[in-house]
Amino acid sequence: MLTDQPLRPARTPNATTAGANHAIVIGAGIGGLASAMRLGAKGWKVTVIDKLDMPGGRGSSISQNGHRFDLGPTIVTVPQVFRELWSACGRDFDADVDLRPMDPFYEIRWPDGSTFTARQSTEAMRAEVARLSPGDLAGYDRFLKDSERRYWFGFEDLGRRSMHRLWDLIKVLPTFGMLRADKSVYAHAAARVKDERLRMALSFHPLFIGGDPFHVTSMYILVSHLEKQFGVHYAMGGVAAIAEAMAKVIEGQGGSLRLKTEVDEIVVEKGVAKGVRLGTGEVMPAALVVSNADAGHTYTRLLRNLPRKRWTDSHVASRRWSMGLFVWYFGTKGTAGRWKDIGHHTILNAPRYQGLCDDIFIKGKLAKDMSLYLHRPSITDPSVAPEGDDTFYALSPVPNLKFDNGVDWDREAEPYRQSVETVLEQYMPGIGETISASLVFTPNQFRDRYLSPFGAAFSIEPRILQSAWFRPHNVSEEAKGLFLCGAGTHPGAGLPGVVASAEVLGKLAPDAPGFTATRSAPDLRLAAE
Repeated sequence: MLTDQPLRPARTPNATTAGANHAIVIGAGIGGLASAMRLGAKGWKVTVIDKLDMPGGRGSSISQNGHRFDLGPTIVTVPQVFRELWSACGRDFDADVDLRPMDPFYEIRWPDGSTFTARQSTEAMRAEVARLSPGDLAGYDRFLKDSERRYWFGFEDLGRRSMHRLWDLIKVLPTFGMLRADKSVYAHAAARVKDERLRMALSFHPLFIGGDPFHVTSMYILVSHLEKQFGVHYAMGGVAAIAEAMAKVIEGQGGSLRLKTEVDEIVVEKGVAKGVRLGTGEVMPAALVVSNADAGHTYTRLLRNLPRKRWTDSHVASRRWSMGLFVWYFGTKGTAGRWKDIGHHTILNAPRYQGLCDDIFIKGKLAKDMSLYLHRPSITDPSVAPEGDDTFYALSPVPNLKFDNGVDWDREAEPYRQSVETVLEQYMPGIGETISASLVFTPNQFRDRYLSPFGAAFSIEPRILQSAWFRPHNVSEEAKGLFLCGAGTHPGAGLPGVVASAEVLGKLAPDAPGFTATRSAPDLRLAAE
């Protein structure tokens, strides 16, 4: 199944690193790599440990028959969070990563044949709104203003500082009330526009971070401003190329990556994290430990022998978890230039919107209809496919594995893949005859490959009572010297969110013993190189 996967050379010495300035990061996802970079800039010598054979976590890739499948995130928004991260390490992000702006961002299609093309230009977006529903133009303008206001509060303020103290929450409650954070994303969109297609187009974004648009707080309408202000981008080589560039920065700081290695337990002595125990039994000491593993896995597995005050097994299990994903990665032979109306990003809607979300998030039912996100990176990046061919992935939100009537994916995976192919055939006639590579991920793979509780693709769902202070904190409540980053902690999932979690961690974690931040950015860059 994993043919043509390149073997990686060892990226770390066999000797166990010890010392007062040694830090360990569990998990080489984007949040873990960003945290390692932040710690490296504070003088720590960091070892990043991951069970996969390459950095990136969900942002890694698999190659098959000449096709490179980027497994997870495909859209880069708010690129300044990466530029600021690189700058903190004395480096230039744009010198290391080739980021290309997308225009259009994506196209949304409905079963009745209508479409909505999302672009950065406000006038182009207003023209799309007017084309679909002229009477909703004034409401759309109000929605954009609402979105910008929530962006400055929700992302630039709350999202980039710690929310681990209850007082942090109490201070912002009046603003939450004023901005009607109790309303859902869909309810806010519905209050501004009447056309159901526009309501979907303005409210579906929480699905990209694992949230139900009909229940997630309306703070997340901030994504509309975020896209308008900063655009939507694709990294040449995929997000895996960003992960590789991050790994090189870490190694340039004197850190290392230990891949194909699984952490079995975080070692805690007298309430203080002292290192990790690997699956082999080897103990690696550290003065500071960061977990980029899912927060649920961190507390219920890696700290299973520690009596916990807040994040007990029952408390973790009682959380509402994000949906699962069914992803079909496939390559097609000789199709470059074919299906010209299928661009880099396309969203294919099912006849139902709320009913389908209810099946996924509330009932745990695998519905017969489906909405798909279709990714065609070969339109932009020739390196993902052999010449003349195409590489795709089709993603369908599905229930996670927590429901009592859970889906048996060992039995349902292939029939569901065939259903996905049937839907795609309506938009890309003859696709079934061109398939040259095929790989399927279900919630089972998210559970087993990424150690995600219940196969949830985005950790804990970002509902209002599971956000900010209510999420697992960036500085652990259970053990001193332990920090958390990534999708399951504050501020949440998505590339900007997990990179911001590392920024928050960088503000909370101390400098390495004996480190004085007196070197300038050029000095740091020279040291790294």
